[in-house]
Amino acid sequence: MSTRLFELMLWAAGKTVLLSAISIAIGLAIGLLVCAAKLSPRKLLSIPATIYVSLFRGVPLLVQLLLIYNLLPVLGIMVPSDVAAIAGLSLCTAAYQAENLRGGFNSVPRGLIEAADMVGMSPWQQLRRIRAPIAFRLTLPALVNEMILILKASSLISVVGVIELTRMAQNLSASTFRPLLFYSVAGAIYLVICWLVAGGGSLAERLMRTGSSR
Repeated sequence: MSTRLFELMLWAAGKTVLLSAISIAIGLAIGLLVCAAKLSPRKLLSIPATIYVSLFRGVPLLVQLLLIYNLLPVLGIMVPSDVAAIAGLSLCTAAYQAENLRGGFNSVPRGLIEAADMVGMSPWQQLRRIRAPIAFRLTLPALVNEMILILKASSLISVVGVIELTRMAQNLSASTFRPLLFYSVAGAIYLVICWLVAGGGSLAERLMRTGSSR
């Protein structure tokens, strides 16, 4: 493989990481809101949140991407394919992250909440000092796993015209007639990226355990 072709693969890998990172960040923000709605005692909030989670977890991501990409122009919204891809990935991962976070918040020991009530902590103080830190620590492995899944699932955004790592491998394979080489390189790059994310997550877990034990 020439240096130029390898540089193209690395450029595509960088775009994959960028779009995935943006989608994960947006998805986490949406997921927090959906999680809060599902935990709310108000049916007006919890029922729509439950429907959202069921919808985006039940429909394949590929179908979601195609629907969003084709629906936006019908609504008169013309956006670049990158934006449509981010929208699809973000809405999908938000549903999974909402459930991960909900599990974390529900796992916070009830005794800690009762103790916080006894010392007069407000609901906001309880959320900031007790519930959110514990819930995040409990759900961190699941959130890291979701990051890895989105990185790999980003290979699907090529169907809406995004030139990411998998699409670049397809294009170079077609132009050079060397599919085994380029798909092997793409697989190796995905492996390295996911290994780095998993390693970062493990490091964050150790740091959080160390911090909580002090």
